[in-house]
Amino acid sequence: MCLVCVCVCVWVTGVCVCVCLGDWCVCVCHSEEGYIPSNYVTEKKSGNLVQFVWYSKHVNRNKAEELLRKEDKEGAFIVRDSSSPGAYTVSLYAKSTAGEGGAVIKHYHIKETHGRDAPRQFYLAEKHLFSSIPDLIEYHKHNAAGLVARLRYPVGKQDKSAPSTAGFSYEKWEINPSELTFMKELGCGQFGLVRLGKWRAQHKVAIKAIREGAMYEEDFIEEAKVMMRLSHPKLVQLYGVCSQQQPIYIVTEFMELGCLLNFLRQRRGGLTLGALLSVCQDVSEGMEHLESNGFIHRDLAARNCLVNDALVVKVSDFGMARYVLDNQYTSSSGAKFPVKWSPPEVFYFCKYSSKSDVWSYGVLMWEVFTEGRMPFEQSQNHEVVALITQGHRLYRPKLATPTIYDIMQLCWRERPEERPSFSQICLMISSALEGDAPP
Repeated sequence: MCLVCVCVCVWVTGVCVCVCLGDWCVCVCHSEEGYIPSNYVTEKKSGNLVQFVWYSKHVNRNKAEELLRKEDKEGAFIVRDSSSPGAYTVSLYAKSTAGEGGAVIKHYHIKETHGRDAPRQFYLAEKHLFSSIPDLIEYHKHNAAGLVARLRYPVGKQDKSAPSTAGFSYEKWEINPSELTFMKELGCGQFGLVRLGKWRAQHKVAIKAIREGAMYEEDFIEEAKVMMRLSHPKLVQLYGVCSQQQPIYIVTEFMELGCLLNFLRQRRGGLTLGALLSVCQDVSEGMEHLESNGFIHRDLAARNCLVNDALVVKVSDFGMARYVLDNQYTSSSGAKFPVKWSPPEVFYFCKYSSKSDVWSYGVLMWEVFTEGRMPFEQSQNHEVVALITQGHRLYRPKLATPTIYDIMQLCWRERPEERPSFSQICLMISSALEGDAPP
C-alpha cells in the first residue's frame, strides 16, 4: 500500500513530497528526486513532536541535566518524555534565580486540562492554556509566565548525521567501497583498525577494517544480514559491509565519544550517581530490544558499548563474539567466551541465552559503578571460573547503593531462570533513577 505524505526530510532543509512504499520513499525536494529510506522522513503532523528541534525522546532527567549544564546558557531547555507514560517534561536551565545561588535546572510537567466537553489543552507553571504542545513552547519562548526563565535555546537534536537505518544501499546490504571516504583513525579494536569515514561524502560512519585472521569472515557476513535488521535508538546501527575485497569493512553508525569503558575511566570522579544509572538504563533498553527479537549478544561489556555526543550510550558488536579469534575469549577448555563476564552455564555447557546476557549486564553495571575497573582484576580466567563456581561474586562498588547492588546480584543468580529479564531490569533501573523525584 502506497502512502503519500508531506514530510520533513532529514537530508534536505525544507518540506519535501514523498511517496513511501515499504522501507523506501521517492522524495522530491527542490525539483530533485531520489530514493531515501522511509525512516529518514517523519510525517508532518501537529501532534508529532519528533519534527521539532527541542524534543528529545530518549533523554531522561539526569541526561537532560548533563546536556543543559554542558550548554551553560540562560534559558537552555529540552522537552523530553516524563517518567509517566504519555506525559512530557520541560527541563530548563537558568543561571541565577532569586534566593538560589548559581545556576539551577528546573523540571516542569506539561499538564493537561480534562474538561468533559471541552477539547484538551496544555499548560506549564501557570494556567496559560494552549491547544498543542508546540503552541505552548512557542509562547514560553517569549514569556516566562511562571517559569524561572524564557525558553530561549533548544538543546534537542544533538546528532546531525544520517539517522539509523538498516543499510544504506538500496535493496541490498553490500556497500560499494568506492562510496566510502576514509578519515582519521579512531583506534584499534579486537578485529582491526577503526576509522572515521563518510558515506557518499555526506554521512559520518565508523569503518572497521577486519584484520586477516581476526574472525571467521564467511560466517559473520551471513550473520550481518540479520544484524542489519535490528534497529533501535540504544543499539549502534550496522549499516552494511564491504565483503568483496580484503580487508573486509564493517560500516556502522559513528559514535563521537567512543568506547564506554574509556568514557568512564576518563571521567572518573566526575560522574554523578544519576549519570551512572543513566548509562545502565541506556544499555538495558538496547538489550531489551535484542531480547524481544530473540537475539543474543554473547559479549556484553563496557568495551562493547559506545557513547555519542548527546551522552547516549548504545550497545555495539552484538552477536560478534562467535566469530572472534582472541585469547581473551578462550577458556582453559578451548571454548571461546569472555570469561570474566560469563555465567556458569557458559563455563560448563557453552549455553547462551538472554539470561546469560543478563549475567554479563550485571558485570557491566559493576564496571559502570567502579568507573571502569577490570572485574576480578587480580585473578586469571581459570581462577575466575573456580571463584564463581564456589559462589563468589564481585564486591559492591563504593558508588553503588545497596539497591543498585541488589540489581547486580539478581543478574548473578546461579540458575538462569531466576535472573530477571531485560524488560524487568529496565523497570528496576528506571525506578532507581527516577525514585520519588519530581519530573
